[in-house]
Amino acid sequence: MRDGPSTILVGVDGSTSSLRAAAYALGLARRQGSRLIAVYVRTPPSALLPLADTGGAAATVIDTQDALEQELRTAFAERLHGVDVDARLVVRAGEPYTELCDAAREVQADAVIVGRSANVLHRVAGSIGNKLVRCGRWPVTVVP
Repeated sequence: MRDGPSTILVGVDGSTSSLRAAAYALGLARRQGSRLIAVYVRTPPSALLPLADTGGAAATVIDTQDALEQELRTAFAERLHGVDVDARLVVRAGEPYTELCDAAREVQADAVIVGRSANVLHRVAGSIGNKLVRCGRWPVTVVP
C-alpha cells in the first residue's frame, strides 16, 4: 500500500518553471517509488501560417520544436542516469491542456505537476495549471 501517488504526470515545455516542475516530480517519484510520465506537447503551427508565410516561419517553428524535443530527451536521460525511477518522456502534438488531460487519463495519473506560466495573458485568460485545477480530476501541483 502506498502513501502517495503511484503515477505522476509532469508537463514540460523547456521553460525554467517546467524544468523545476520536472525536477520536483522526479524527486517525488523517487521518494514515493512512483512511476513518472513527463509529457512534452508540440503545438502545431496554425493552418493559416503557410498561406501567409513568405519567410519560412512555419519551418522555423518546427525546427525550434525539434531542437527543444532533443534537448528535453537529452536532459531527461542525464537526470535519470543512476536514479532508480520508472520514468519515460512522451511527446504529443496538439493543444497542451487537452493533451495533458488525455495523457493523464491514459496513464491513470494520481497527480499532475506543471510549472507556473510566465505569460502575462494567462493571468487573465487562465493558465494550464489553473485549468487543470478547475478540471478537478487529479491533485495538481503548480511549481513556481
